[in-house]
Amino acid sequence: MEKKFKIFRVTTKPIALKILLKGQLKFINKYHDVIAVSSPGKELKDIKNQEGTRIIALKMNRNISPIKDLVSLINMIRILKKERPDVVHSHTPKAGLISMLASALCGIPNRLHTVGGLPLMETKGFKRKILLQVEWLTYKCSTKIFSNSFGLKKFILKNIKIPKDKITILGSGSTNGIDTKYFDRTNKIYKSSLKIKKELGLNKMFSFIFIGRFVKDKGIDELIEAFCKINLKYKFTRLLLIGWEENLNPISNKVKKIIKSKNSIINLGFKKDIRSFLVASDCHVLPSYREGFPNVVLQAGCMKIPSIVSNINGCNEIIQNKVNGLYIKPKNIQSLYLAMEKILLNKNLARSLAKNSRQNITKRFRQDKIHNEILSFYSTLKK
Repeated sequence: MEKKFKIFRVTTKPIALKILLKGQLKFINKYHDVIAVSSPGKELKDIKNQEGTRIIALKMNRNISPIKDLVSLINMIRILKKERPDVVHSHTPKAGLISMLASALCGIPNRLHTVGGLPLMETKGFKRKILLQVEWLTYKCSTKIFSNSFGLKKFILKNIKIPKDKITILGSGSTNGIDTKYFDRTNKIYKSSLKIKKELGLNKMFSFIFIGRFVKDKGIDELIEAFCKINLKYKFTRLLLIGWEENLNPISNKVKKIIKSKNSIINLGFKKDIRSFLVASDCHVLPSYREGFPNVVLQAGCMKIPSIVSNINGCNEIIQNKVNGLYIKPKNIQSLYLAMEKILLNKNLARSLAKNSRQNITKRFRQDKIHNEILSFYSTLKK
């Protein structure tokens, strides 16, 4: 099949392309000429091998930095004038601002931006006003906005003035869906999980697991405090942490010290493959303040691990309370503690949640379904 469009897929940092959009660029590249654009580094080079696409390095900062952002904008304009793509499709706030504004200035006909989460949801005062204006400008310069959850779409329409028909959701939500063949509780994964349990001393333990960035907005502070209360009462509990710390929105120093000093908290750092660690655990916990559409909840569910999640958009579009997981109030240590205790003590409930966790996800959020939705949308565009 002849490739129709030259498509830029843009993120601020290449890890978003590598992990959050894994497989999507490779699929679209079968039908179109896809070029990955992101900040330079080893991970961007990995995209070339992983997805089979061309790459273009463009330095972009996640922080608000007017001078550096202007330099990024000028460099993006230069790249667009040279490459003349038919479509620019951005993800993440800063990449959205830079690429949508540059594309509008260069007259690129199809300017698409996917919203996968908004830091401004937890920002107050003057900074919130600035971030709202930045989002408005990004949306103003785009020709179409994709929200990856229904709750996020509702928030955008309520807080940012854009035409209702400019924003849409592909399928049931999610940016990339989930590879249900990869995230499956196979015999090989199960055997690997038994090895992990033995190595980490998790046999005869009830293990909670958190996977994601170690930042305040993910509810890490509340999770550590709630777990410490649980562990004080129930010595047979453990908490696994998989992820990495970030300087933006850091967790408290008090919590950092607890993580380092408490033997019942096992900090495993970043793991490329989380499947066996999920199966080695009994319950996934995501007490986040804000989300777009959390992939890790899909991943846990596919591995038949129930989740405790904040009752916020994205999370409550995957989890049904007391069906395949439990809801908690965000920023509420007691609510989190009670949910953790409930799933710990009620074995019948835990089994029921685990049993239901995969079915809903495979039905609604399969990766091939999401990929085809995106491909179909591209087919409606004009040069």
